[in-house]
Amino acid sequence: MAERISTASATADEQAESQEDLAAWIIVGLCFLALAVSFSARTSLSQIMSLLEKDLGWSRTATAAAPALAQIFMAIAAPIVGNLVDRLGPRFLLSAGLVAVGGGVMLAAGAATPWQFYLAYSVIAGIGFGTAATHVVATIVSLRFTARRGLAVGIATAGATAGQFVVLPILARVLEMTDWRTVYLGLGAASLAFAAVVYAATKSMRPAAKRAASDDAAVGPMAERLMLLLRSPTFHLLFWSYFICGITTSGVIETHFIPYGTLCGFTLSASSDALGILMVFNLGGMVLAGWLSDRMHRPLLLGSIYVLRAFTFLILMAVGNDYSTLVIFAALFGIFDYSTVPVTASLAASHLGLRIMGLSMGLLTAAHALGAAIGAQIGGTMFDLLATYLWTWILSLVVALLAGVLCYIIAENRPMRGLLLVRT
Repeated sequence: MAERISTASATADEQAESQEDLAAWIIVGLCFLALAVSFSARTSLSQIMSLLEKDLGWSRTATAAAPALAQIFMAIAAPIVGNLVDRLGPRFLLSAGLVAVGGGVMLAAGAATPWQFYLAYSVIAGIGFGTAATHVVATIVSLRFTARRGLAVGIATAGATAGQFVVLPILARVLEMTDWRTVYLGLGAASLAFAAVVYAATKSMRPAAKRAASDDAAVGPMAERLMLLLRSPTFHLLFWSYFICGITTSGVIETHFIPYGTLCGFTLSASSDALGILMVFNLGGMVLAGWLSDRMHRPLLLGSIYVLRAFTFLILMAVGNDYSTLVIFAALFGIFDYSTVPVTASLAASHLGLRIMGLSMGLLTAAHALGAAIGAQIGGTMFDLLATYLWTWILSLVVALLAGVLCYIIAENRPMRGLLLVRT
C-alpha cells in the first residue's frame, strides 16, 4: 500500500512538473510574439524617416531625434520595469507595454509637428518599447529555466527580430501603395489587439517570478540592491559593453540602415528586404548564442560576438551601389546583432544573481537604450554635417572592438574544461 501511494505521489509530481514545464514554454512563445509586435513598431520608423522629411519638411537631425528620445525614455522605464518583473509577472507588464506601444504609434499617426510626434512616439510608445522589451523577457524566462536557460532566453528574445523579418518587408510594400499615417494606425491597432491576447492567454498562469519574490525581498531595499550591483566589477563590464551594443545596433543600424540603403540608390523595398535578411540571420544568431551560452565559456563568446560585429562595418563601408554587398553585410551583421542578449542575460543571472535579475537587466537595458539614443542622434547629425554615413560606420567599428575587450575581462564562474562547460 505504501509503495502504491509513493508511486502515485511520484506520478502526480511528474505530471505537475510536466505542466509547469509546458507553462514555461508557453510563456516563451508569448514573449516571442510580444517582442515581434513591439520591435516591428519600433523599427518601422526607419522606413518612414524619408517620408516624414518629405511630408513635413523635417531635417534628418529632427527625424533622428525621435528614436533617440524614444531610447532615452526606454532607458528611464527599463530599471523601473525591471524591478517590477519579479512581482507582477508577464501578464501585466507585457500587456501594458503593448498598450503603450499601440497607443503611442496611433497618436503619432496624427502628428503634424515634431513635438507632437516626439510626445506620441518617443514618450508614450518609448515607454512601451522599454516595457515590452528583451530585458523583461530575458528576466521572465531566466526565472523559469535553469538547465536550458540560455536556449529558452535565446528563443524568446528572438521574437525581437522574427517579427521584423515578416513585418518590415510587408510594410515597405504597403508604403508604396498608401501613406505612413495609415501604416502607423495599422501597427498601433495590431499592438493593442495583441495586448488583449497576452492578457487573456496568461490569465490562468502562475506569475513568472513568484519563486524568486521572497528571495528578492530578502536582498533589501532598492538602495541596497543598487549598491550590490555598483560594487560588482562584472556589472560595470556588462553595463558599458551593453551601452556600446546599443550604439552599434539600435542606434546606428536600426535607425540609419534603410536611409543608408536609399542613399546608395536602392529602393525602399530593396533596402527593407535587406533589413529583413538581417533579421533572419539575427533570429538564428540569437538562438545559436543562447544554445552556446549553456555549453561554452561565455565571456569569450560575448567578446567574440562584439569583435566580429565590428569587422562587419568594413563591409558596410564598401557597399557603394552594389546591392549584393549590402545583403552580405545584412547577413553577417545579423548573426552578431541581438546574439549578445542571451549571453549577457546568462552572465547577469550567474554573476549578479536571480534575486536581483529584474533590476540588473533593467539597468543594463537602460545602458543599451542610452547608447542607442546617442548612436541614432550622432548618425543623423553627422549625416547633416558631412552628407555621408562613413564616419558613423568607422565610429561603430571602433567602439564595438572596445566592447569586445571589456567582455574578455569578465571571469567565467562555471566549471570549465577548456572552453566547454563541465556538466555536474
